Amino acid sequence: MDNRIGGYIDTLISCVNVRKKKYAIYWDKQEDKESEGNFTFMQHVFDHKPTLEEIKSVIISWYNAKIDNEILTGFVWKGMSVWLSTENQFNYKVAFDAAIMSNGATLPVKFKFGNDEEPIYYQFSTIDELQDFYFKAIAYVQSVLESGWREKDSINWSEYVID
Repeated sequence: MDNRIGGYIDTLISCVNVRKKKYAIYWDKQEDKESEGNFTFMQHVFDHKPTLEEIKSVIISWYNAKIDNEILTGFVWKGMSVWLSTENQFNYKVAFDAAIMSNGATLPVKFKFGNDEEPIYYQFSTIDELQDFYFKAIAYVQSVLESGWREKDSINWSEYVID
């Protein structure tokens, strides 16, 4: 469906097979750092002339998945990779809220960071340390979301309209 490919594109939608009425859309065009004058980009081929709503659905879904993956796998705290699944974010919030409400009586609390092959079990013993972790995790999520919103908002949908 949408694999990053290299080359050059000058339009974001094109008919790639007139006889079969196949249309390709392209997005996330970026200059290829390894090959001067070439670009990498995402592509999706439709077996019909797509509507703008179909195009938006494909591209926005891709950006949403990219944002979700970046939130899930991109946060590093004190050199440790932290898996920020929705469930883990909830667990971190509960631990933080409980520590604050109990003035630290619920501490220590231990979480697993890293990955399944190389797990790192980290114990939080103070509210300050748990707060540092939790606030940085939340700030990371917010930063990734805001960056994704900017990317999606910058899409010029008029470039996907063909007659």
